[in-house]
Amino acid sequence: MDIQIVFKIAAVGILVSVLNQVLIRSGREEQAMMTTLAGLVVVLFWVIHYISDLFQTVQTLFQL
Repeated sequence: MDIQIVFKIAAVGILVSVLNQVLIRSGREEQAMMTTLAGLVVVLFWVIHYISDLFQTVQTLFQL
């Protein structure tokens, strides 16, 4: 696994948390929730490849 993906996920997490706090403080809770969900979707799109590799490895390991 690349260390770059960990740094990318951390950067998105920090950015989303800062945006979330700014939006909540300004009274825009709905936009804060949408920002959080958008960050989650972006990270899931990055991680889906690694999850697929994990399932293929488990499948090969147990010869399913």
